[in-house]
Amino acid sequence: MQSASDRHEYPAHWEADVVLRDGGTARIRPITIDDAERLVSFYEQVSDESKYYRFFAPYPRLSAKDVHRFTHHDFVDRVGLAATVGGEFIATVRYDRIGADGMPASAPADEAEVAFLVQDAHQGRGVASALLEHIGAVARERGIRRFAAEVLPANTKMIKVFTDAGYTQKRSFEDGVVRLEFDLEPTDRSLAVQYAREQRAEARSVRRLLVPGSVAVIGAGRTAGGVGRSVLGNIREAGFTGRLYAVNRAFPEDLKELDSVPAHRSVREIEEQVDLAVVAVPAPLVPEVVAECGEHGVQGLVVLSAGYAESGPDGRERQRELVRQARAYGMRIIGPNAFGIINTAADVRLNASLAPEMPRPGRIGLFAQSGAIGIALLSRLHRRGGGVTGVTGVSTFVSSGNRADVSGNDVLQYWYDDPDTDVALMYLESIGNPRKFTRLARRTAAAKPLVVVQGARHGGAAPQGHAVRATRLPHATVSALLRQAGVIRVDTITELVDAGLLLARQPLPAGPRVAILGNSESLGLLTYDACLSEGLRPLLPLDLTTAASADDFHRELSRALADETCDAVVVTAIPAIGDASTGDAELAEALRTAAERVPGKPVLVVHVELGGLAEALSAAASTAPRPESKAPGAVVRAHPIRPLDFRPETLPELSETSENTPRLITAYPAAERAVRALGEAVRYAQWRREAAEPGKVPEYEDIDEKGAARLIDGLLARGQGLTLGTDETGDLLGKYGIQVHRALQAPTPDAAADAARTLGYPVALKATAPHLRHRADLGGVRLDLADEEQLRRAYAELTELFGRAEELRPVVQRMAPRGVDTVVRAVIDPAAGAVLSFGLAGAASQLLGDMAHRLIPVTDRDATSIVRSIRTAPLLFGWRGSAPVDTPALEALLLRVSRLVDDHPEVVAVTLEPVVVATHGLSVLGASVRLAPPPARDDLGPRTLPTY
Repeated sequence: MQSASDRHEYPAHWEADVVLRDGGTARIRPITIDDAERLVSFYEQVSDESKYYRFFAPYPRLSAKDVHRFTHHDFVDRVGLAATVGGEFIATVRYDRIGADGMPASAPADEAEVAFLVQDAHQGRGVASALLEHIGAVARERGIRRFAAEVLPANTKMIKVFTDAGYTQKRSFEDGVVRLEFDLEPTDRSLAVQYAREQRAEARSVRRLLVPGSVAVIGAGRTAGGVGRSVLGNIREAGFTGRLYAVNRAFPEDLKELDSVPAHRSVREIEEQVDLAVVAVPAPLVPEVVAECGEHGVQGLVVLSAGYAESGPDGRERQRELVRQARAYGMRIIGPNAFGIINTAADVRLNASLAPEMPRPGRIGLFAQSGAIGIALLSRLHRRGGGVTGVTGVSTFVSSGNRADVSGNDVLQYWYDDPDTDVALMYLESIGNPRKFTRLARRTAAAKPLVVVQGARHGGAAPQGHAVRATRLPHATVSALLRQAGVIRVDTITELVDAGLLLARQPLPAGPRVAILGNSESLGLLTYDACLSEGLRPLLPLDLTTAASADDFHRELSRALADETCDAVVVTAIPAIGDASTGDAELAEALRTAAERVPGKPVLVVHVELGGLAEALSAAASTAPRPESKAPGAVVRAHPIRPLDFRPETLPELSETSENTPRLITAYPAAERAVRALGEAVRYAQWRREAAEPGKVPEYEDIDEKGAARLIDGLLARGQGLTLGTDETGDLLGKYGIQVHRALQAPTPDAAADAARTLGYPVALKATAPHLRHRADLGGVRLDLADEEQLRRAYAELTELFGRAEELRPVVQRMAPRGVDTVVRAVIDPAAGAVLSFGLAGAASQLLGDMAHRLIPVTDRDATSIVRSIRTAPLLFGWRGSAPVDTPALEALLLRVSRLVDDHPEVVAVTLEPVVVATHGLSVLGASVRLAPPPARDDLGPRTLPTY
């Protein structure tokens, strides 16, 4: 298939897997001379009407000349792409380069005619839109900047494909034909259209897995125990609402049922449609199973089988082949080595996982790359799901295993507009496409909370089985970028569950002001201290004393919630002793009724060894009838909670929907945990408010973008990678209004004196050798040298202390106004993209890692926040009576560096150090710039599924 063309080798990098509008997949690849039979077969299955729309006349069959023309391409001026499923064509597109006269041409002609043909059975699946994205990218690569298409007016579907693409276009009508011309340069609208189509397609591909109408468990054994038999039992016992089948080629021919489930030896024997196949057979048998499923029209696979990339190089190749085979049939895969999937929706009730019990239905979505962590998450949510108004639980659960195909990005696409999910919790061991994840996370977080804990963050390598791009960014930087995108970043599974439970059924706080009340002065003070540690603004705790009754709690909680100086309330409670002590159920009811009156403020409970309080909090508002107490004073516990106890009889009867769900007041066993969750909610709410007005990238009239481009092109002509010299660095930065303080080389004392006379006293003498650069603490810098005598003395001291001048590389600079030394960096990471970093120069950034980071392009709001987000920021704003420095000038510098890197991706690294920020203005005393060919950016290209 991959034959050499007339002029260019087969462009294998144009091959791609794509998700179509209905959630199925197709493969897009160049058409070659080996495709003649496929083309003829494809054309025979196209209706006469579609052929007429393509050729403007009846065209029942392709001639030999047509077949030759449509399969012989030079991959430059003539290109054809095909979308395939199961190796067969379902659609084609081609372009032919033309000149100004409309005749065939070669470069430098930059226009081409484009035409599509889609099989009728696959029309409406978004195939043409996907092909247009890919043929457009190919054309841009070959120097074509504009497409022209002639379409019959009646062919409204194809006209819509072009007009909806979002490109800048012209439309005319002549001789009964609509002529469309459109530029291929991506626009904001074309990218928005592409992202919207991507979201719909990927969300539907996940929905096909999570909401199947029928499921076949392949590998369900006859004897109890094995993985397949266990999953079959879990699906059946969960009450799956669709059709269920057991499949095993070892079944006797006369076996009709297994555990009351229809049994078959092969998927091919099932007469009905099978939407989802759960594969639990040894890895060597999986390819045969995938082929049977593909031929039967199965829509998706959950592969529980192990023995893939987690087992070594052979397994990794086996995993690649599994993905290729499944996608060739239009199927998506969860796994391999997966724990399974769960959907608790009443009209689905799917537990296609190894979890022995169905979790409670609720509004929390869970994604885990690890099966063990998935079990832990389900267990902890089950134990901790109680609250004043019932329990909260899970909407959907996905454990992706090696995530060879379906990843966290896909599940985010599904959760984004899933009406059954209010909060998304994710355990990630690797992020395969950080740029895309950040983009999706920002959009999702604007609609619902997204809480993430990342494992393997200090190991320096992705877990076995995960194929991901390498990133050079430290974990702290990645975390900062995720927070910038609205992600709630936590460090442990416990924190993940704590935050998730609070966000699932409590309103977001309007600010950081926290009221604290309870029956323990000590616990109140612990809560107060925890609030200060989290950056919150607690009010003085109100001690109700240990004699407080339920009415006392109700009255004071009502008063606190009504207080306009309070944004959230933490209630602390310890057990009281005596017959008159407040019971758990009574206290829970008092808190619930008080909280109902002010629904806009979150309420949390910190309890210490209260025995049944957590259960009573769960039961307080349940609509289930309560059993009679067995003894006077006994506490009623309507919903006892046991670890991993997912039996249906433990489920509350309270319906949990967005419109009809009272608030859940979550109970925490420690003040620090409750306040940490509240702190995350406060920061997330602040991000939501700021995200509503994201800021702007300002324009600067003195920026010479074209001049910088010419300079960069000329410099890169010298080689592939280049660290600029001092003069070149100053020239390039100057194009963007960034002036670097002049530094003159001083290889001898006389040269230093000459430089000082040129610059004017007072001056600084600096050693620029790598081990001394920016190290004033080592004595490699002498400041405020007022005359030649002082300069020569300082020169002698440097050479005496550190060696010969050739090793020190001394330079002389004119003294800059005193201020705060800072550092500004920008780098293009191959995985995360362009990142801007800021901090104070010296120990603060080098030793303590006190740096702030933002994704480029940086807005004016980003620049303001990055300056204020480092821990040492008070030094910029008049700490201990010092004069505040010129932070607006600093923000402008950050914006200019961001513009430089964003406008010119060839600028792969910039460092400005030190940048001395004075009370008025700033001085850039040192700068370095590195140029290189820009790394590929797949986030700006056509939609594709990742390849491994």
